[in-house]
Amino acid sequence: MLRVLSTHLFLNHRLHPGLLEIASRSGAQAVEIFAARHHFDYTSREHVVELAEWFRSEPLEPFSLHAPLFPDREMGRAGAPAVNVLHPEKSRRIEAMDEVKRALEAAEYIPFKHLVVHLGERGDGWSPRTIEYAHTALEHLGAFARPLGVRLLVENLLSEATTPEHLMLILDLGHLDNIGICLDLGHAHATVGVGEAIATVGKRVVSTHVHDNHGQKDEHLWPGDGTIDWTTAVKGLKALAAPAATVLEIHYNLNDDPHTLAGKIEQGFARFA
Repeated sequence: MLRVLSTHLFLNHRLHPGLLEIASRSGAQAVEIFAARHHFDYTSREHVVELAEWFRSEPLEPFSLHAPLFPDREMGRAGAPAVNVLHPEKSRRIEAMDEVKRALEAAEYIPFKHLVVHLGERGDGWSPRTIEYAHTALEHLGAFARPLGVRLLVENLLSEATTPEHLMLILDLGHLDNIGICLDLGHAHATVGVGEAIATVGKRVVSTHVHDNHGQKDEHLWPGDGTIDWTTAVKGLKALAAPAATVLEIHYNLNDDPHTLAGKIEQGFARFA
């Protein structure tokens, strides 16, 4: 399994080469960059080029980009609406797709292979309109991503619209064969269960978001700090026909000593050895 570190771990900081070097020293082979403007300002050519130049001279691979969740630098805290491609208002869906495309343009400089996309927000329900809006968004974004060499991956969230079963239905009904799934194990644990999620989407899984929780809310803890049965989870993932990338997606804790992060990252990856 490819060992990937999500820069979500450093989300409170501007992403710079020094943070990427922590990932490299920890045993990560690649990174998933979290597209939040205060962290990775995909609208700044200077910031994009700074990181692109670093990647060109280092072995660490830019495996994936996580699509933005908000269009501002405050992650919605100042009132900006979320990036929601399933929103009932057409203008909001168009704005959301435009924001994702802005982030995708970074692939002109940084050769990401995948874009992880959220279909909607936590409170979104399930209806025929859900399928319609999802198909429109994925077809549109896929057409934009393809010339850049980027493949879309949809992620299971905590919403009814994005259960593993519903994601499979969206992709199968739309004949969206080129789109894969990023299986978020923490989200699965808090909803249908990790085992059921793997069984449902296994043939489509390209990458996994690895983090822990206690089964009730999205905590993004280090593996082993929650209640996921990692022995069973790893066994299920290793049984997949094609190996999925292991993407550690941990919530940064201000109490974490930066000097201990590399060791924690190594321990997280060790569970999948």
